[in-house]
Amino acid sequence: MARLKGAALSTDTQCRRIGAGSRETGPMEKRASSTRRPAGRQEFGGGSPGRSLKKGLRSSRIRGEVSPTMTSTGQDSTTTRQRRSRHNPHSPPHDSSVTSKRGVKKGALRHSSPSLAEVKKKGRMKKLSQAAEQDLIVGLQGLDLNLEAKTLCGTGLVFDEQLNEFHCLWDDSFPEGPERLHAIKEQLIQDGLLDRCVSFQARFAEKEELMLVHSLEYIDLMETTQYMNEGELRILADTYDSVYLHPNSYTCACLASGSVLRLVDAVLRNEIRNGMAIVSVLYFSIHRYEQGRFWPHLKASNWSTIGFGQGQGYTINVPWNQVGMRDADYIAAFLRLLLPVALEFQPQLVLVAAGFDALQGDPKGEMATTPAGFAQLTHLLMGLAGGKLILSLEGGYNLRALAEGVSASLHTLLGDPCPILESPSAPCPSAQASLFCALEALEPFWEVLVRSAEALEEDILEEEKAEKEEERPWQPSVLPVLTWPMLQARTGLVYDPAMMGHYNLWDNHHPEMPQRVFRIMRRLEELGLAGRCLTLPTRPATDAELLTCHSAEYVGRLRATEKMKTRELHREGSNFDSIYICPSTFACAQLATGSVCRLVEAVLAREVLNGTAVVRPPGHHAERDAACGFCFFNSVAVAARHAQAISGHALRILIVDWDVHHGNGTQHIFEEDPSVLYISLHRYDHGTFFPMGDEGASSQVGQAAGTGFTVNVAWNGPRVGDADYLAAWHRLVLPIAYEFNPELVLVSAGFDAARGDPLGGCQVSPEGYAHLTHLLMGLANGRVVLILEGGYNLTSISESMAACTRSLLGDPPPLLTLSRPPLSGALASITETIQVHRRYWRSLRVMKVEDKEGPSTSELITKKVTQPANPGSAERMTTPEGNILDIDTEKGPSASSVEESTPGQAKSETAVVEFNQDQSLEATTGETTLYQTIPEAATEGTTPGQTTSEEAVGGAEVIQTSCTDNQTPPTSPVQGATPQISPSKLIENLRTLELNIEAEKAPESQIPEEEGLLGEAAGGQDVDDSVLNESCGDHADTDQVVLYAVTPLPWCPHLVAVCPIPESGLDVTQPCQDCGVLQENWVCLSCYQVYCGRYISAHMLHHHEDSGHPLVLSYVDLSTWCYNCEAYVHHQALLDVKNVAHQNKFGEDMPHSH
Repeated sequence: MARLKGAALSTDTQCRRIGAGSRETGPMEKRASSTRRPAGRQEFGGGSPGRSLKKGLRSSRIRGEVSPTMTSTGQDSTTTRQRRSRHNPHSPPHDSSVTSKRGVKKGALRHSSPSLAEVKKKGRMKKLSQAAEQDLIVGLQGLDLNLEAKTLCGTGLVFDEQLNEFHCLWDDSFPEGPERLHAIKEQLIQDGLLDRCVSFQARFAEKEELMLVHSLEYIDLMETTQYMNEGELRILADTYDSVYLHPNSYTCACLASGSVLRLVDAVLRNEIRNGMAIVSVLYFSIHRYEQGRFWPHLKASNWSTIGFGQGQGYTINVPWNQVGMRDADYIAAFLRLLLPVALEFQPQLVLVAAGFDALQGDPKGEMATTPAGFAQLTHLLMGLAGGKLILSLEGGYNLRALAEGVSASLHTLLGDPCPILESPSAPCPSAQASLFCALEALEPFWEVLVRSAEALEEDILEEEKAEKEEERPWQPSVLPVLTWPMLQARTGLVYDPAMMGHYNLWDNHHPEMPQRVFRIMRRLEELGLAGRCLTLPTRPATDAELLTCHSAEYVGRLRATEKMKTRELHREGSNFDSIYICPSTFACAQLATGSVCRLVEAVLAREVLNGTAVVRPPGHHAERDAACGFCFFNSVAVAARHAQAISGHALRILIVDWDVHHGNGTQHIFEEDPSVLYISLHRYDHGTFFPMGDEGASSQVGQAAGTGFTVNVAWNGPRVGDADYLAAWHRLVLPIAYEFNPELVLVSAGFDAARGDPLGGCQVSPEGYAHLTHLLMGLANGRVVLILEGGYNLTSISESMAACTRSLLGDPPPLLTLSRPPLSGALASITETIQVHRRYWRSLRVMKVEDKEGPSTSELITKKVTQPANPGSAERMTTPEGNILDIDTEKGPSASSVEESTPGQAKSETAVVEFNQDQSLEATTGETTLYQTIPEAATEGTTPGQTTSEEAVGGAEVIQTSCTDNQTPPTSPVQGATPQISPSKLIENLRTLELNIEAEKAPESQIPEEEGLLGEAAGGQDVDDSVLNESCGDHADTDQVVLYAVTPLPWCPHLVAVCPIPESGLDVTQPCQDCGVLQENWVCLSCYQVYCGRYISAHMLHHHEDSGHPLVLSYVDLSTWCYNCEAYVHHQALLDVKNVAHQNKFGEDMPHSH
């Protein structure tokens, strides 16, 4: 049976805790168990690439050399973790790299040239071996590129009016009401989206389906709400957190769940591509957290909660710790964390809990995202799981913002381009801090998150320098936000067979051959892609257009070649670097450049959304006054200038150059222009790869006003593939691109980094190129133009361009199987560029922080030197001098240090506070329990003493403990919360509350490795000996006392287990029913039996284990403990029983009702 892998994503501002335990299967596994898993791609290649030719040799000195083979380990192989193995049996057993002699650079000293006969005899490039070519073709035939009929289309929509038939009976202002769906429906009708969707009838979820994730008892309880009156519904609703119940709640909930399941069925059966339901897994949640102060107030919502057991690493939380988070913050989380992990996880279905309460104006979320931002997030997710994406409506309480957000997301699902974001921006420091912490915690579990070996301290120093510099002023142009163009066609196509007239008169097998464009067009026609495009007429470039990037002298010099004889043409070609010229060269170069200009005109005029230019000769090496590297006119550069000319202003243009060779010509033309951002990814090989020299180094950043607008990612070796390019996209290219916020994207689409190319020696697949294209399409309102540059394996370039064209046409990118993580050498190159450009781009800066909360206690983390042995005991600790020392959060859990733990361990927040004795404790308010230790001279050999408990003002409880010769600490700070220990042990333990600096500097051998958590009431965790170390002794001679504060959970899911108080009431003096002891007794809030606490005879703990009753009330201090949550709980549902106990204990009502 196939196992369905899904990714569950939550964009709701409130963390939604679903599916604890293993994250490898999801709630739909049983339903989808018979679903056939989509086949991954078959990797192509594996044979010898045969002879190869490298740019850099003049046409008169071309010499092919056989490529040596590389072992599978190769250079800079990255260690593979066993649990994340990505071994692919179809991968080739070895990799090929290409070496050749360095060519003569233009301007370098020339050596004597061999005779023309010798060139013909020795320098002619041979064809790829028949075996290698056949292997490549067989591999490519395994792709789904030619299965036009299999392209899924259609966006499903489930919208049922019955879902409006419930509301809050006792609070008309409750934000979750029927008005939400009404507002959405009106917006979708106004935007004309309903008729464009495939409507599905909602259905009810079966009880068996609900039981996949809910208990039968809970389902049955909810079913009975259909027959309850308003009073009964309100009483039951009060036992939950932020919930109202209605007689139709159960029916509507089943209908909403079933609607999502209906869409899941449709997507998995290939009836539709994606869908939206207006109603284990890899779980990813972005939510407002504010250090646990925001609902649902769970420590498990923090970044450090990553799953349990085999599911570790499959839960990802990105907590926002401030309000006002913007589009850039959410996009950064997707790029830096979600997309890389999802590509490694390889989901077959993506389910989105699409809450829209992060939109600006929402009264609950208080965030500042825009509908355009949600469109961007939806577009990024559509690159996963072959486009099988389902959005299910969750929160969103500003009706206008909700409606516009849903509309924007649905537009994107339907294939409409993403609106341009309102203004360019970068993630704020708080977002960067949250992302840093999440990445640290998850890096041990996902190979794709591994960073370069460069020292992080060096990164931080670079950032500190950048922060001191004044930020570049930005003047954003006024751009429309929620607009979708009406287009004649989606994708434009320019091609002219006349461009095949440029050919090498002396070498029929020169790699830049006429068949390149012919084979690409033939493949586009075979796949039916050309017919889906709007073919535009071609034209030659005008002199005025050419002169925007080239000198008049150079244009005239090339024009003169039309009338030259063969020998003169040979001589003229030898004057340039890696150039051949024939009588038709000028006309073909002029036609190629003019055709690209025509395509750009069509895109800007909205004739088409995007386009593909199948043109030659290429252009990105062409300088202002010189041909170079098979290039004559720089088509991309001329098209960029033409776009700015016809738009009437300095249009912001992004040029992405993924040709394997550095685009030296493009870089030089725009290196002083801040309106054009040039990003090139290329082989550099420390300056020895064509075009040689340091022009393509990461240190080249532009000049004058253009400083920072030239970005070079310089690969220093072969075998760079999909994983490496996608890592560059996620970590560098897209963050800068979104910050730049272009209005047009031009791609120098050379395919010589493709697997099988005789010059590049790299391993990018057609699927990889499709994903790169898709990711760029979220920019510039979808205005993306691909212009063919290099690429010299006819099969590779044909399939690669076809894959890119599919993406431009709106087809989802094919499933991409990454056979390995990014190479360490590639990561080093990416990191090097990031370090160089941090001073120019805020989106690249790393906020290395120490989270004030400390690591989550949902998993046990063993750290040495930098933290005490009890990481979960306190959020922060304050020294007498007032210096706050954060518990170590510099590193997340490592693969070797993360141990299994029980879900929910120590979820109560814990803090250590110091007060001077003259400070008033009466100012302490809220339901916080304080433990006051009065330091006195403390010695060993003491005997057990007494503990008193009093009610403090505002409901806080203060327990005083004297450290004297004749007394011991209490058996429990809140009867049962602390194990009974000797005074000598307490004196030793209390000392660590100061987190003595010397202890942090102690060698590892002196740091205890035992794990422990703050002891909780009646069966919680033991107090670790190191938690309270030495505190009493250190304070013996001071006027200060130490107070423990345990903040209870404001709600827990087990409150429903609280039963009505017996008619006989409560008797707080009642002894333990088993042993008769009168001290430290607790009453079970389900059956109201009384037993002693853990540190007497633990009879209440035994009762819980036998009965399963979760909640108990202390007869000593009236605190409530939940065994299942392992935390104190304070909720309105507990006030009645607490008040009855308070009356029985003190003869009066509780002083506060909250």
